[in-house]
Amino acid sequence: MARTETPVCEFGKAAPEFSLPGVDGKKYSLADVRGSKGLLVMFICNHCPYVQAVRDRIVRDVKELQALGIGAVAISSNDPTDYPEDSFENMKRIAKEWQLPMPYLFDESQAVAKAYGAVCTPDFFGYSKDLKLQYRGRLDESRKEAVANARRDLFEAMKQVAQSGQGPKDQIPSMGCSIKWKQESAA
Repeated sequence: MARTETPVCEFGKAAPEFSLPGVDGKKYSLADVRGSKGLLVMFICNHCPYVQAVRDRIVRDVKELQALGIGAVAISSNDPTDYPEDSFENMKRIAKEWQLPMPYLFDESQAVAKAYGAVCTPDFFGYSKDLKLQYRGRLDESRKEAVANARRDLFEAMKQVAQSGQGPKDQIPSMGCSIKWKQESAA
């Protein structure tokens, strides 16, 4: 498990389109998940201890952001070959177990993760209502252990995006396990 940090936010970068299967049997595109005030795209997976440690806070923040008009979607792009816990079948189980309030999608080809520039789990991309990137930072100051009264960086940033269309200029990178990329076949 290689710990990785996200790069600096590329303000104004357009959200890449996608069409991915959800654990609920439906297919989702960018238009299906966006909210009236913006969109939170997060790359997560089932097995990552960083994601497991913050899942309750992710669920809480997504619910509160949805009430503010921010849509949300979770995408797993990990190769389940070496990480069977991240298989589509296990994603279905985890979505129920964690009571995810947003679509949980499988990026089997990993093309969507590459298009977004995702590097780790969790990796958060916060977009304005016109789907321009405004946030690429951490959930909060907690890592694997919750910090009491931690500032809710992601929630506060996306609340600001919902109100003004702009994210905060100062952002602290998210940190987590590297995305488990497929092995390229030998040519």
